[in-house]
Amino acid sequence: MSSTQPVWQEIPADPAFKSALPASADVCVVGAGIAGLSVAYSLARVGKRVVVLEAKSVGSGMTSCTTAHLACVLDDRYSNVMRVRGEEHTRHGVDAHAAAIDLIEDAVARETIDCGFKRLDGYLVAARQGDSDLLDREAEAAKVLGVAAEPLASAPGFRGGRCLRFPRQARFEPMAYLTGLARAVVRLGGTIVTGTRAESIEDGSPCKVTAGGKELTAGAVVVATNSPINDRFAIHTKQYPYMTYAIGLRVKADQVPDALVWDTEDPYHYVRLAGKPGADGFDTLVVGGEDHKTGHAHDGDARFARLEAWAREHFGGLGGVTHKWAGQVLETVDGLGFIGRNPGDTNVYVVTGDSGMGMTHGTIAGILIPALVTHGSHPWESVFAPGRKPAGAAAVFVSENADVALQYADWVRGGDVSSTDEIETGCGAVVRSGLSKLAVYRDDDNKLHACSAKCPHLGAVVHWNEAEKTWDCPAHGSRFDAKGRVMQGPANTDLEPAKLG
Repeated sequence: MSSTQPVWQEIPADPAFKSALPASADVCVVGAGIAGLSVAYSLARVGKRVVVLEAKSVGSGMTSCTTAHLACVLDDRYSNVMRVRGEEHTRHGVDAHAAAIDLIEDAVARETIDCGFKRLDGYLVAARQGDSDLLDREAEAAKVLGVAAEPLASAPGFRGGRCLRFPRQARFEPMAYLTGLARAVVRLGGTIVTGTRAESIEDGSPCKVTAGGKELTAGAVVVATNSPINDRFAIHTKQYPYMTYAIGLRVKADQVPDALVWDTEDPYHYVRLAGKPGADGFDTLVVGGEDHKTGHAHDGDARFARLEAWAREHFGGLGGVTHKWAGQVLETVDGLGFIGRNPGDTNVYVVTGDSGMGMTHGTIAGILIPALVTHGSHPWESVFAPGRKPAGAAAVFVSENADVALQYADWVRGGDVSSTDEIETGCGAVVRSGLSKLAVYRDDDNKLHACSAKCPHLGAVVHWNEAEKTWDCPAHGSRFDAKGRVMQGPANTDLEPAKLG
């Protein structure tokens, strides 16, 4: 139902991804995005019987919405993460992201995956004159961490100021990579079950997973659903959902250097070439940014327009906009993700908190979690531990959770409109009905579809997202399509159907 479309190709239908649910496995992985398939691939390579459960299709979640920067240059900045987590944990975090790029490069070569993987430079550019101090801090932090960072007067092909050059970053085409990874999992004896939602997950020896009314037992379960569907509180108080926007612009391939570019705006902008020039010599420049807290803004078209204006200001030779889309990132309190044992569990693991670095973060899970499952430990275990306390980021923790609490005040406010007559074709709005609130969508045939506006996760009121034609929860980031069907957790069920009075 989305009105937007990412630049990446869709994964072709493959009967190998539609297996029946078996009764048991060594490891059950829930979610077939880059995190789930990276874990499944690594486990299958060491002989584990792996079952991957996917509610929709391979790559249908947030992996398809990424701009797919592969970098060890932390989005939350080296200096900030060092201040909160200390030098040792930050160094391990950087090393982990670098190792993830290496793993992707190795898998591409081993499995002969045609996904346009390429090593290239990354440039962090000062957006304003005053941001030179930030670059100086990052250069010093990079030196402490042992990361190569070369100061330059400007980034090639970019109209901007001072920058730092980070060599040996990379980019690829994420959906093509996932296709190759999924086929490798099947070739190695794994089972991929699409169109089957995991309804419940129970820790134990063995663990139990209920899906499609059937039960599967497994020695371990890995929940790789972007935002965990098995946990109501423990993780969700320590990470916060943000919408991020992206556009593709037609550009002559030789007009823009093939590099990664990030600026120091807040929220920052991020740029790359898609890397697949056509026969006419034109490629697509992918530009992202304009982030906001999920459910807190309703001006997607304006944000797409600002991205285009920013791109034209900083790059020459750009043609028209070819693609536009949005996705959701989960920012953690301390800039590093959550990968490891689910708090309170023994054999259930989670992968979440991508902090804008989902491709490398999901791939780190393919290194760390198999080690925990097979050997019980890994040097990075404490760095990414989901149960860690946010002691160094207490102010962020308090501020973000205070904002979450404010969202429940929506229940005492009026609706977005006073009557369904005010809802235009192809749009949605929250309407008050007595003591309840309804999420009402008018489709292109002028038919109204009504659901409860209460998010089934923890009961906040969902908000209409006009750009994506979705209902988004401003508390913890659950998202639903225009007719109330769940698209993204932590909610794991649809909005409850309702009747209009």
